[in-house]
Amino acid sequence: METPEDGKLPLISHLEELKMRLIRSLIALGIGFFVCYTLKDYLFQIITRPLVKVLPDGAHLIFISPPEAFITYIKIAFYFGLFISSPYILLQVWKFVSPGLYDNEKKHIVPFVIFSSLLFLLGALFCYFLVLPLAFEFFLTFTSEFLKPMFAVRDYLSLSLKLIFLFGLSFELPVFIFFMAKVGIVDAPFLSRHRRYAILIIFIAAAILTPPDVVSQIMMAIPLMGLYEISIYLAKYAKKEKPVTVAESEGL
Repeated sequence: METPEDGKLPLISHLEELKMRLIRSLIALGIGFFVCYTLKDYLFQIITRPLVKVLPDGAHLIFISPPEAFITYIKIAFYFGLFISSPYILLQVWKFVSPGLYDNEKKHIVPFVIFSSLLFLLGALFCYFLVLPLAFEFFLTFTSEFLKPMFAVRDYLSLSLKLIFLFGLSFELPVFIFFMAKVGIVDAPFLSRHRRYAILIIFIAAAILTPPDVVSQIMMAIPLMGLYEISIYLAKYAKKEKPVTVAESEGL
């Protein structure tokens, strides 16, 4: 007969496992943060390059409070440290959840992690090299004799990191739809029939998530429409799978 103490053992074991994975992830993040902080000046030049390239002669970034520059370097080191340590953190997440998955579910995890990471990176790079320069160039068109650009580094960093993250996240659309098709929520015919509504939702989402300028909104909406078409193609190959029980795997 199972005692209450026996029932608590699996929970305690899972909590200990979770604690170990969290500690390892935090250590990896700490190492990544330390390495990136030693390179803070170089990383600062990288993250501000989209704006610096379009700034007029004599214009520069400013900070308007004593700790603002220090906090900016801390944020840059943290986000870059999180980025370079993310593969190890994802590995810890995978090791924690994998014992509870069926064999037919485990085979999708590695491709899921690889493709989702690549798509996020693609979206972030798309934003960094194309969207940010065009967006800031658009904002600078309002410069006049009475309006001179003086960007606070805090505002620039907040806006640029937000856009890079949102574009990276939005490029996960094919992975998200493939997962929904895999579990049977949607399929390719459904996605094709509702294409016009999807396009409307994409433009509404782009208008909400991006700054209030047409350039950023269009630059987000157009790739998403292309990714939606790719998602329809991927959904054709996604089939809902039944979990394989022990009896079925042994042919009983």
